[in-house]
Amino acid sequence: MAYDVRLAPPAIEDLCELERSGYGRKARELLTVLEEEPLRNPPKYKKLSGDMKGKFSRRINAEHRLVYEVLPSKDEKYEGEVRVHRMRTHYIGIIPAIFFGSLIF
Repeated sequence: MAYDVRLAPPAIEDLCELERSGYGRKARELLTVLEEEPLRNPPKYKKLSGDMKGKFSRRINAEHRLVYEVLPSKDEKYEGEVRVHRMRTHYIGIIPAIFFGSLIF
């Protein structure tokens, strides 16, 4: 049985931007993984914490992450529902500090 993958409006916009920037294929590959088994490893996923507790992320590239949650299915033909909240900008503003912060200090 498969999972029902649903994209939130911001995730749809993100996918369009990823298509334009050349990362659409990678994003679509990850969406296929989510349809088959959202907690399958590999590709690696990360459990999020804090205000994003209960959600997971998967790497699209060094900057962008696909952020989603897995819920029980409302439709008996699916094993569960996957809601994709965002597909880019998850770490914007943090990347420079991670990569360049130690070089400055």
